[in-house]
Amino acid sequence: MALITARNLSLGYDSHIIVKDLNFSLNGGDYLCIVGENGSGKTTLMKTLLHLIKPAAGEIITGDGLKKNEIGYLPQQSLIQRDFPASVWEIVLSGCQGRLGKKPFYSDEHKKLAEENIKKMGITDLRNKCYRDLSGGQQQRVLLARALCATQKLLLLDEPVSGLDPKVTAEMYSLIERLNKDGTAVIMISHDIMRAIRYASHILHIGSDVFFGTREEYITTKMGQNFLNREGGEQA
Repeated sequence: MALITARNLSLGYDSHIIVKDLNFSLNGGDYLCIVGENGSGKTTLMKTLLHLIKPAAGEIITGDGLKKNEIGYLPQQSLIQRDFPASVWEIVLSGCQGRLGKKPFYSDEHKKLAEENIKKMGITDLRNKCYRDLSGGQQQRVLLARALCATQKLLLLDEPVSGLDPKVTAEMYSLIERLNKDGTAVIMISHDIMRAIRYASHILHIGSDVFFGTREEYITTKMGQNFLNREGGEQA
């Protein structure tokens, strides 16, 4: 069974509908890239998948043992969030909150998981540093380690390379690709369409027209060709 299935999903706020009748599914190990024009509903879809807002219509079904609190999320950062006065260790460990249940304190198992993800993201030397003193790329690694503490099955990433320089951007994409190849499914929004589509197994294009299918199918459609050429030139 798929990790996530969207059936006849409509998105919006109050009475304003942004997009109608989305249908797609995500299996374990898939890498789904969500693309579309600004304002097409990409971030709204992400928040709906996280159950932060309710769909205007339709439903989202989780399967394959995935629980609502077992989705790792790396959101777009605001300036206030970048200035958060906590240590790297505290932020990464906070990713285990969904695992606490009724327990008031983190267990040794939670702390071990946080340590493993700090190591996995290559930020062991930053463990005791203050988050707000880190570079943008280091902060994203911290947040990715935090997201991994919530899940081993599914990561949702909203513009994970926004504001990063080209070298750090390449490193982030490489990290995400490695996590995906290790079995973690990925849903990612990115304006860096050429780089994102290079790694994606599936594409969801939302807006006035909607497409869901494999990367190979998308880049042969007129919609895909038009969008790719407009955003970044020749296909990756």
